[in-house]
Amino acid sequence: MTTHETRRDVVQEPPSGAHRVPAPPQHSRAADRAAVRAFRPSRRVPAIVVATLLALLSLLVLAETISALAGRPLRLIPYDRMLAWAGSTLWSDPRVLIGAAVATLLGLVLLAIALVPGRPRMVPVRSGDPDLIIGLRPRSVTRALAHAAEQVPGVRSARATLRGHTFAVTPTTCRRDVEGFGQDVRGAVLTRLAALDLVEPYRVSVNVREQR
Repeated sequence: MTTHETRRDVVQEPPSGAHRVPAPPQHSRAADRAAVRAFRPSRRVPAIVVATLLALLSLLVLAETISALAGRPLRLIPYDRMLAWAGSTLWSDPRVLIGAAVATLLGLVLLAIALVPGRPRMVPVRSGDPDLIIGLRPRSVTRALAHAAEQVPGVRSARATLRGHTFAVTPTTCRRDVEGFGQDVRGAVLTRLAALDLVEPYRVSVNVREQR
């Protein structure tokens, strides 16, 4: 007589009050894009300045137009002399060329301000949910990376800064094996950076400083 035994895997639930390790957030492109958009640095000050100047210029032109139609021009703008000067001046005149160059340079500067991203207010952290947006202050991230570098044996102190999309870490040590030591510091910083699970990719630059 043969006895067939059925094996069952028993999953034991953790006791009440026990700590459960949270599962890492899943990668979601929609959530990543939402976090990046939420913390994208805005160019409010240049936009306010340009909008204010354009509004004042528009009001001035409007006042001149209405007063001229009413038969009592304000003449806040000396447009008669401006028209006379423009009609008698050649395009090759140095003053015209200088004015055109200044206007072009100003336009390029404003365009660069609008296109080039500024310093981020917050560093977006991956959450996996488009409705849940998490961000860390850049100073908090640099402090965490500096603390990770200081945990490497031989590091007396460390400093980390954010430059664009690169974290520059400067550990101070008395060791002479700087090359291998720098790799250890870089590994520790990359491990901490991976644990933070930031949305955007960042590079790590390590510049070991010897203390004599």
